[in-house]
Amino acid sequence: MKILLDENLPKRLKFRLLEQGHDASTAREMGWNGQKNGALLGLLTLNGFDVLITSDRNLVHQQNFSKFSVNVILLKIKTNRYPNIQSILPKLVELLAKIPTNQFTEIEADL
Repeated sequence: MKILLDENLPKRLKFRLLEQGHDASTAREMGWNGQKNGALLGLLTLNGFDVLITSDRNLVHQQNFSKFSVNVILLKIKTNRYPNIQSILPKLVELLAKIPTNQFTEIEADL
């Protein structure tokens, strides 16, 4: 699965996804830092990405996801620091194994 990590997530997450056999990139690596959400979703679609992983809670209110053929996973975490993300990594890996097409999904950290 081809995955893009939004610029608001730590690069260390990329390596955990690579270990799981996914093709993961960061927005910074792609040169897409600072892109508005709609433009970013368009770039994902044009470049064959399957999933955007983000912690941007405003994204769901700003975009009509039916216009894009990409899955979006929102990580609802206290902070974007890697230890918080690491706590929900098993849920994320499980979701990526069975995610349907063109879906918006939230994963919430246990507090």
